[in-house]
Amino acid sequence: MTHLRETPWDKRNFNINTYEVLTTDDEALQETDQNEGHYTLKVRPLENPKPLLDHGFYYVDTLIEPVCKKDNLTRFSAEHASLSKAYDPEEILKIASEVFVHGRFHRDFNIPNSLADKRYMNWVNDLINDEKIIALNYDNDTAGFYGLDGDKVLLLGMREEYRSRGLAKAFTSMACSEQLKSGYDELRTSISAANVASLNLFYALGFRLKNTVDVYHKLNGEVT
Repeated sequence: MTHLRETPWDKRNFNINTYEVLTTDDEALQETDQNEGHYTLKVRPLENPKPLLDHGFYYVDTLIEPVCKKDNLTRFSAEHASLSKAYDPEEILKIASEVFVHGRFHRDFNIPNSLADKRYMNWVNDLINDEKIIALNYDNDTAGFYGLDGDKVLLLGMREEYRSRGLAKAFTSMACSEQLKSGYDELRTSISAANVASLNLFYALGFRLKNTVDVYHKLNGEVT
Protein backbone atom coordinates (compact mmCIF):
# COMPACT_ATOMS: atom_id res chain seq x y z
CA MET A 1 0.00 0.00 0.00
CA THR A 2 2.46 2.60 -1.21
CA HIS A 3 -0.04 5.46 -1.34
CA LEU A 4 -1.69 4.88 2.04
CA ARG A 5 -0.67 5.56 5.63
CA GLU A 6 -2.35 3.51 8.34
CA THR A 7 -4.05 5.47 11.15
CA PRO A 8 -4.34 3.01 14.03
CA TRP A 9 -5.69 5.72 16.36
CA ASP A 10 -8.84 5.74 14.22
CA LYS A 11 -8.98 2.00 13.57
CA ARG A 12 -9.46 1.28 17.29
CA ASN A 13 -12.70 3.29 17.24
CA PHE A 14 -14.36 2.13 14.03
CA ASN A 15 -13.47 -1.58 13.91
CA ILE A 16 -12.19 -1.28 10.35
CA ASN A 17 -8.80 -0.50 8.83
CA THR A 18 -8.32 3.27 8.52
CA TYR A 19 -5.94 5.16 6.27
CA GLU A 20 -4.76 8.58 5.20
CA VAL A 21 -4.39 8.79 1.42
CA LEU A 22 -1.10 10.51 0.61
CA THR A 23 -1.77 11.65 -2.96
CA THR A 24 -4.59 12.12 -5.43
CA ASP A 25 -2.78 10.19 -8.16
CA ASP A 26 -4.97 7.72 -10.00
CA GLU A 27 -2.94 4.79 -8.62
CA ALA A 28 -3.68 5.96 -5.07
CA LEU A 29 -7.40 6.33 -5.75
CA GLN A 30 -7.51 2.87 -7.31
CA GLU A 31 -5.80 1.47 -4.22
CA THR A 32 -8.72 2.68 -2.11
CA ASP A 33 -11.07 0.67 -4.35
CA GLN A 34 -9.11 -2.52 -3.77
CA ASN A 35 -8.80 -2.50 0.02
CA GLU A 36 -11.55 -2.39 2.62
CA GLY A 37 -11.28 0.52 4.99
CA HIS A 38 -12.15 4.08 5.90
CA TYR A 39 -10.04 6.68 4.09
CA THR A 40 -9.18 10.34 4.70
CA LEU A 41 -7.89 12.54 1.87
CA LYS A 42 -6.93 16.21 2.24
CA VAL A 43 -6.66 18.37 -0.89
CA ARG A 44 -6.27 22.00 -1.90
CA PRO A 45 -9.67 23.69 -2.28
CA LEU A 46 -9.11 24.43 -5.98
CA GLU A 47 -8.24 20.85 -6.86
CA ASN A 48 -10.71 19.18 -9.22
CA PRO A 49 -12.88 16.91 -7.03
CA LYS A 50 -14.32 14.82 -9.90
CA PRO A 51 -11.69 12.01 -9.73
CA LEU A 52 -12.29 11.77 -5.96
CA LEU A 53 -16.05 11.58 -6.36
CA ASP A 54 -15.68 9.00 -9.13
CA HIS A 55 -13.83 6.76 -6.66
CA GLY A 56 -16.45 7.10 -3.92
CA PHE A 57 -14.97 9.92 -1.85
CA TYR A 58 -17.32 12.49 -0.34
CA TYR A 59 -16.69 15.94 1.12
CA VAL A 60 -16.87 16.29 4.91
CA ASP A 61 -15.10 19.48 5.98
CA THR A 62 -12.86 22.42 5.20
CA LEU A 63 -10.05 23.02 7.65
CA ILE A 64 -8.69 26.53 8.09
CA GLU A 65 -5.09 26.60 9.30
CA PRO A 66 -4.16 29.89 11.02
CA VAL A 67 -0.72 30.72 12.44
CA CYS A 68 0.44 33.31 14.95
CA LYS A 69 3.94 34.75 15.16
CA LYS A 70 5.27 35.01 18.70
CA ASP A 71 5.39 38.81 18.60
CA ASN A 72 1.85 39.05 17.21
CA LEU A 73 0.10 37.18 20.01
CA THR A 74 -2.46 39.42 21.70
CA ARG A 75 -2.50 38.67 25.40
CA PHE A 76 -5.64 38.84 27.51
CA SER A 77 -6.12 38.26 31.22
CA ALA A 78 -9.04 37.62 33.51
CA GLU A 79 -9.35 37.75 37.26
CA HIS A 80 -9.50 34.28 38.87
CA ALA A 81 -8.25 32.57 35.66
CA SER A 82 -5.19 30.33 35.84
CA LEU A 83 -3.53 27.33 34.20
CA SER A 84 -2.49 24.04 35.74
CA LYS A 85 -0.84 20.81 34.67
CA ALA A 86 -2.17 19.13 37.79
CA TYR A 87 -5.80 18.12 37.34
CA ASP A 88 -8.31 15.31 37.68
CA PRO A 89 -8.35 13.47 34.32
CA GLU A 90 -11.99 12.57 34.84
CA GLU A 91 -12.89 16.26 34.99
CA ILE A 92 -11.15 16.83 31.64
CA LEU A 93 -12.88 13.83 30.04
CA LYS A 94 -16.25 15.00 31.34
CA ILE A 95 -15.76 18.38 29.65
CA ALA A 96 -14.54 16.68 26.47
CA SER A 97 -17.72 14.62 26.30
CA GLU A 98 -19.73 17.84 25.93
CA VAL A 99 -17.72 19.92 23.47
CA PHE A 100 -16.99 18.01 20.27
CA VAL A 101 -19.67 18.87 17.75
CA HIS A 102 -17.63 20.32 14.87
CA GLY A 103 -15.36 17.34 14.21
CA ARG A 104 -15.17 15.91 10.71
CA PHE A 105 -16.19 12.47 11.93
CA HIS A 106 -19.41 13.92 13.34
CA ARG A 107 -20.11 15.28 9.85
CA ASP A 108 -19.42 11.93 8.20
CA PHE A 109 -22.80 10.30 7.52
CA ASN A 110 -21.16 6.86 7.54
CA ILE A 111 -19.92 7.25 11.13
CA PRO A 112 -22.47 6.98 13.96
CA ASN A 113 -22.22 9.91 16.37
CA SER A 114 -21.48 7.49 19.20
CA LEU A 115 -18.33 6.31 17.41
CA ALA A 116 -17.33 9.86 16.51
CA ASP A 117 -17.68 10.76 20.21
CA LYS A 118 -15.55 7.74 21.11
CA ARG A 119 -12.86 8.80 18.66
CA TYR A 120 -12.47 12.28 20.18
CA MET A 121 -12.67 11.02 23.74
CA ASN A 122 -9.88 8.53 23.06
CA TRP A 123 -7.82 11.33 21.54
CA VAL A 124 -8.19 13.49 24.66
CA ASN A 125 -7.32 10.51 26.84
CA ASP A 126 -4.15 9.95 24.78
CA LEU A 127 -3.20 13.60 25.24
CA ILE A 128 -3.74 13.30 29.00
CA ASN A 129 -1.47 10.26 29.10
CA ASP A 130 1.15 12.08 27.02
CA GLU A 131 0.99 15.14 29.31
CA LYS A 132 -0.22 17.36 26.47
CA ILE A 133 -3.25 18.80 28.26
CA ILE A 134 -3.32 21.99 30.33
CA ALA A 135 -6.27 22.57 32.64
CA LEU A 136 -8.01 25.95 32.53
CA ASN A 137 -9.04 26.87 36.05
CA TYR A 138 -11.42 29.48 37.37
CA ASP A 139 -10.74 29.89 41.07
CA ASN A 140 -10.53 26.25 42.17
CA ASP A 141 -12.83 24.91 39.47
CA THR A 142 -11.76 23.17 36.26
CA ALA A 143 -13.39 25.35 33.60
CA GLY A 144 -11.85 23.76 30.53
CA PHE A 145 -8.75 22.33 28.90
CA TYR A 146 -6.18 23.15 26.23
CA GLY A 147 -4.44 20.49 24.14
CA LEU A 148 -1.07 21.05 22.52
CA ASP A 149 1.66 19.18 20.69
CA GLY A 150 4.91 21.01 19.98
CA ASP A 151 3.98 24.23 18.18
CA LYS A 152 0.44 23.04 17.46
CA VAL A 153 -2.70 24.10 19.30
CA LEU A 154 -4.80 20.94 19.09
CA LEU A 155 -7.89 21.36 21.22
CA LEU A 156 -9.80 23.84 23.32
CA GLY A 157 -12.79 22.87 25.41
CA MET A 158 -14.74 24.78 28.04
CA ARG A 159 -17.62 23.83 30.27
CA GLU A 160 -20.89 25.38 29.22
CA GLU A 161 -21.28 27.54 32.31
CA TYR A 162 -17.97 29.29 31.55
CA ARG A 163 -18.71 30.09 27.92
CA SER A 164 -19.85 33.55 26.73
CA ARG A 165 -18.18 35.19 29.71
CA GLY A 166 -15.10 36.52 27.92
CA LEU A 167 -12.91 33.87 29.50
CA ALA A 168 -11.92 31.98 26.35
CA LYS A 169 -9.62 34.78 25.16
CA ALA A 170 -7.86 34.95 28.51
CA PHE A 171 -7.49 31.20 28.93
CA THR A 172 -6.28 30.64 25.37
CA SER A 173 -3.82 33.54 25.30
CA MET A 174 -2.40 32.38 28.64
CA ALA A 175 -1.98 28.85 27.31
CA CYS A 176 -0.44 30.10 24.06
CA SER A 177 2.03 32.19 26.07
CA GLU A 178 2.95 29.14 28.11
CA GLN A 179 3.42 27.10 24.93
CA LEU A 180 5.70 29.74 23.40
CA LYS A 181 8.03 29.45 26.40
CA SER A 182 9.33 26.24 24.80
CA GLY A 183 11.08 28.39 22.21
CA TYR A 184 8.72 28.39 19.25
CA ASP A 185 8.66 31.39 16.90
CA GLU A 186 5.05 30.78 15.96
CA LEU A 187 2.04 28.65 16.82
CA ARG A 188 -0.38 27.01 14.43
CA THR A 189 -3.75 25.38 14.66
CA SER A 190 -6.44 23.81 12.48
CA ILE A 191 -10.10 24.78 12.75
CA SER A 192 -13.20 23.56 10.97
CA ALA A 193 -14.75 26.26 8.82
CA ALA A 194 -18.03 25.44 10.59
CA ASN A 195 -16.58 26.45 13.96
CA VAL A 196 -17.10 30.20 13.68
CA ALA A 197 -16.68 30.85 17.40
CA SER A 198 -13.24 29.25 17.43
CA LEU A 199 -12.18 31.07 14.27
CA ASN A 200 -13.17 34.41 15.81
CA LEU A 201 -11.34 33.55 19.03
CA PHE A 202 -8.03 32.78 17.36
CA TYR A 203 -8.33 35.79 15.06
CA ALA A 204 -8.71 37.99 18.15
CA LEU A 205 -5.52 36.46 19.56
CA GLY A 206 -3.51 37.42 16.49
CA PHE A 207 -3.69 34.24 14.42
CA ARG A 208 -3.95 34.78 10.67
CA LEU A 209 -4.96 32.47 7.87
CA LYS A 210 -2.08 30.64 6.21
CA ASN A 211 -3.70 27.70 4.48
CA THR A 212 -6.97 25.84 3.92
CA VAL A 213 -7.61 22.22 2.98
CA ASP A 214 -10.73 20.34 1.99
CA VAL A 215 -11.22 16.97 3.66
CA TYR A 216 -12.83 14.01 1.91
CA HIS A 217 -13.70 10.63 3.36
CA LYS A 218 -14.44 7.28 1.79
CA LEU A 219 -15.81 4.10 3.35
CA ASN A 220 -15.10 0.87 1.53
CA GLY A 221 -16.74 -1.68 3.79
CA GLU A 222 -18.71 -1.23 7.00
CA VAL A 223 -18.14 0.58 10.27
CA THR A 224 -19.52 -1.23 13.32
